[in-house]
Amino acid sequence: MFHVPVMDLEELVKHKLLPGHKLIAAVQAGLVQEFVKRDRALALIEGFEAADVSAHLDIIAANKRSGAVPAVEVERAVLVLCSTAEFLPSSPSQFFIESVLPIDARFKYTIDGNQSAILLSLSSSRHQLLFEMTFSQKTNIFVSEVMKAAEGVSKRKAPTPEFTWLKPYLNNSASSGSSKPSAAGDHNQNSQQIFTIEGGSPCLVADLIGMSPEGADGGSQTVNSDGGAGGDNFIETGRDVVANRASPSHKGGLGGSLAAEDEADLLRVKDITLDNFALNQSTFYKPAVMPVLAGARESHVQHMMAQRQGSYTHALPLTVFVGTWNVNGVPPSIGLIEWLAVDPEPPDVYALGFQELDLATEAYIFQASNREPEWRAAVLSSLHPAARYVEVKLVRLVGMLLMVLVQEKHAKHVSRVQACTVPTGIMNMLGNKGGVSVSLELYNTSVCFVNCHLAAHVEEYERRNEDYDCICEKTVFVGPSGLQRYIRDHSHIYFFGDMNYRISASPEVNIRKLASAGQYETLLKLDQLNQQRRIGRVFKGYSEGPINFQPTFKYDKDTDSWDSSEKQRQPAWCDRILWAGEGIEQRIYRVHMALKISDHKPVSASFSSQVKVIDQAKYRRVHEEVMKQLDKMENEFLPSVSLSKSEVVLSPVHFLELQSETITISNTGQFPVQFSFIKKLNDEECCKPWLKIHPKSAFIPPGGDCVVRLDVKVDKSSAWVLASGAEQLYDILVLHLDGGKDYFITITGDYVRSCFGSSINALVHLNKPFCEVPVAQLIDLESSAPQKTLELPYAIPKELWYLVDHLHSHALSTEGLFTRPGLSKELCEIRAALDAGMPSRELGVSVHSIAQALLVFLEALPEPVVPCSLYPAALRAAAEGYLPAKQVVSQMPDYHRNVFTYLMAFLNELLVHRHENKLDASTLGSL
Repeated sequence: MFHVPVMDLEELVKHKLLPGHKLIAAVQAGLVQEFVKRDRALALIEGFEAADVSAHLDIIAANKRSGAVPAVEVERAVLVLCSTAEFLPSSPSQFFIESVLPIDARFKYTIDGNQSAILLSLSSSRHQLLFEMTFSQKTNIFVSEVMKAAEGVSKRKAPTPEFTWLKPYLNNSASSGSSKPSAAGDHNQNSQQIFTIEGGSPCLVADLIGMSPEGADGGSQTVNSDGGAGGDNFIETGRDVVANRASPSHKGGLGGSLAAEDEADLLRVKDITLDNFALNQSTFYKPAVMPVLAGARESHVQHMMAQRQGSYTHALPLTVFVGTWNVNGVPPSIGLIEWLAVDPEPPDVYALGFQELDLATEAYIFQASNREPEWRAAVLSSLHPAARYVEVKLVRLVGMLLMVLVQEKHAKHVSRVQACTVPTGIMNMLGNKGGVSVSLELYNTSVCFVNCHLAAHVEEYERRNEDYDCICEKTVFVGPSGLQRYIRDHSHIYFFGDMNYRISASPEVNIRKLASAGQYETLLKLDQLNQQRRIGRVFKGYSEGPINFQPTFKYDKDTDSWDSSEKQRQPAWCDRILWAGEGIEQRIYRVHMALKISDHKPVSASFSSQVKVIDQAKYRRVHEEVMKQLDKMENEFLPSVSLSKSEVVLSPVHFLELQSETITISNTGQFPVQFSFIKKLNDEECCKPWLKIHPKSAFIPPGGDCVVRLDVKVDKSSAWVLASGAEQLYDILVLHLDGGKDYFITITGDYVRSCFGSSINALVHLNKPFCEVPVAQLIDLESSAPQKTLELPYAIPKELWYLVDHLHSHALSTEGLFTRPGLSKELCEIRAALDAGMPSRELGVSVHSIAQALLVFLEALPEPVVPCSLYPAALRAAAEGYLPAKQVVSQMPDYHRNVFTYLMAFLNELLVHRHENKLDASTLGSL
């Protein structure tokens, strides 16, 4: 592909436009024709219906002076441009307009993609073109603007546009090499002549702009399904539209007429023909038909190109500097050169992670921080002086901040930059703990940087493990076409931060003495992260370099002395850097003792990373060879798979308990298969909220298998609809094969109803343990007009009383209450105990788990304690004072008011003990 710098491409296109016409977006693309991809440029332009352009310029100028809205209707079109130059077009004379697609009622588009490119199919009244584009911000903008323009046409109330302003461009397309279209008033009879694409069949300008082609010389006609002449037919299936037209050939253009005997072959998309098309339609979904040239063939091309990548790629060694530092909320009062610029050679890439950047309450509640710009400036002023750097991405979640920078010479080779934040604090919502990540494409290698801050305290290693699991599960980068990429899907991964794993030693082991004496080997055997990795609990497949430096935590501020505070925290290697991927070699792993402003010491690692670089000329040559091979075998192979099971029957599903099932998809054909789980008609996702699929799409080589994991977990978002009987634990998954048929997988199970997810009004009318109440009675109590209620109901749900009473009796003075999360397994024990009617004080669980259970209980209520209808009034009352707030409370339903009053009394008790529990009104108000 001719790699035109973005500004150059836009300038070249602008030179092709008439005065008054506007360029909206431009992007490079590959036109896919008969298994060959040709370089093209796409431009979305804007124009107006007018006798001449100058008249509209006058209208626009007059309206601008008066402030009025222009009375002209804006119209848009897509230009396909080709270059006469073999490599970089350097002047407008080397660019010519090859075809024009007006965005009118007949304009159709479909979007698909894979992990390396976006496939965009554009159809007008006479053309269907398929383009392949690499992921980039410009691609995203172009596709988004095309979608907006098409949507605007569907809402247009004005008369059908004639697109007469496009005639000069159509005339220009017939004579390649002209630098500008002729003026609107100067076009001669050529404006009514035909123009061709790739030497193809004729296409009348009159027909393209909405005029009847009948009687025009050289006009082509297409054959309808009934054999008559007329315009193109489109099969509309769900979100996609497939033109009733042949794939372009080397000999014929996109506007060529169809032979009647070819029609059945052309319409045979996913085994759908005109005869059986109606039989393939389902009552609840429609197949996602791909453009003819995409699908299984694209999957095979990717597979074959991947196998031969050694013939068109080479490895480029880059130095990657990864640093992590918990700065304990202090400002950057010192320079950072002794951390960031201690090596003689400058790194190609910096990935810098900070934790506890800001400990202020505002950072937790409002996400606002004054520390971010201070530390960013400190970093930028301390980078290696021997190179110039460009900031690729900065992302922050409360006190966690991740900065990624590259040398200026590499900036143009960075693409697909995305960021993700995952909080793992209390209820996995608060961002005081969690992870921030950046995903990018560096040259032709996918790279992911993850900066984390895991749970604290020596005994909480299992919570740290859960935090790691949560970050890996919830860190998702969604591409422009909707494709999801997880951390594990990258070629190079760097995972670092304050992981907080400590040293598990018996009291007789003097950790400080051993650390000061440099006896690290003894301590590293007791290191929790090493222990958890040895048993395969976390960081499977990751590597960590040898640790030959002293522990990085905990020090007295501004010293190298171990913690001398009242808590006497033991030394530990809390701050770590791990990596995964082929072609990565760690050069150095070190601590920087010279920086003393925090209770942690900064850590860094330098890597030599081999990234792939594609030689475009060799790539095109190999690509053409693969396409020629595919041309011979495309009719010999069809995608085919077998499923280990098509029906999944779940064990009884409990609230917040994860249940996993697996399905093995085996490629039984001789052709590579690309599968994906697709949405059913009118559904927003491919599965119900209580179900997650890993992976949602994948590539399977011939004879290969892919194990798909189905995770079922009912949480607050879906508990009530299942408990009330509004929905069942039932779903049908649609497994789609690119270029093949669809398979259906049913998921069935029974949800064990719980007090979690039940309403306040239902719970106060239960005088026996929840698990003993018949399902019919539960459904009745959740209805709008229950029949079986107690004459003397409880004032508040007894389950809520159990939780609050336990905290009131055992945790009023506990530090970290509601800010330190509990353990997932203990939450499940608490839920089971409450459903069985057993008081929570009989459970041997931590008060932090009880506190989190209380928050989960309140979060899962289908109607909040403060009903949604009173939210606006409650927000106004919060700013107006006591009396308006009291008025809002009086308007609550009786049982909601009781619960509100009870909770407020409990929170007030907590504030009475605030000197011991370290809570304040702001913290409690944010929960």
